[in-house]
Amino acid sequence: MIRSVLKITGLTAAGAVLVGCGASGSPVSAPTSSPPRPAASPTHEPAPTMAPGPGGHTPVFMRAAAAEGDAAKTVALTFDADMTADQGPRAERGERFDNPALIETLRTLKVPSTVFMTGRWAEEYPAQAKAIGTDSLFEIANHSYSHHAFSSPCYGLPEIGAKDMLTDVRRAFAAFEKAGARNVVPYFRFPGGCYDDTALRALAPAGVTAVQWDVVSGDAFASDADAVAEQVLGGVRPGSLVVMHCTRSAAPVTQEAVRRIVPELRRRGYRFVKVSELMR
Repeated sequence: MIRSVLKITGLTAAGAVLVGCGASGSPVSAPTSSPPRPAASPTHEPAPTMAPGPGGHTPVFMRAAAAEGDAAKTVALTFDADMTADQGPRAERGERFDNPALIETLRTLKVPSTVFMTGRWAEEYPAQAKAIGTDSLFEIANHSYSHHAFSSPCYGLPEIGAKDMLTDVRRAFAAFEKAGARNVVPYFRFPGGCYDDTALRALAPAGVTAVQWDVVSGDAFASDADAVAEQVLGGVRPGSLVVMHCTRSAAPVTQEAVRRIVPELRRRGYRFVKVSELMR
């Protein structure tokens, strides 16, 4: 199904940490069909990307423009697998930045999903990264290597310098490859959702499309799965892109919330898709 897309050429920052916030965009040209990297979907079709923004800047995708009819009722659930580069000692002490039960729930419910993974997470959990990245139900997108802020201030995240941004993104792609992930798409999500003109310019050579969202789940640090579910259900519209998390210690009720969100959205006639399909 072909849709037009909304993109932010965005020379202003749009921020969100785990708790997140969205921004609105304006209609522009449709995405290109050829990715700048040899990333492909499990069916070996190239994942769609968007044309560069003004001045060749990295384009930003937030949601699909709504088409008419029940066939337009698609929604993409995305999950950030966060781990900051310096959190290794915490993992060694037993803190869990993964959430395998959530992934199994998505499999059980047959929910196609996009996982925005940091390179550090893939290094900490290589077997899980490979399992996710070789399962046709999922696709892996880039959430940086370090999970440091690409613009500041950004909710207390350590800041990465402009000269290191491109290297950081490429290092994450290398970590996915080393782990054996194959279903890797040329999409990037800014840590905390924070970016500015400098970041969009710095990442242009990576050839990625930056992916934000229009629905914040509120699952980060939440203790009430019902509240998370209600926030998502109240925000979803045809073409929506929802941000959630695959980080057990920071988002402990996400799995339970998903079990409530998925059947209700299906009852309302929604079909779940990966970002690569939402962008087509």
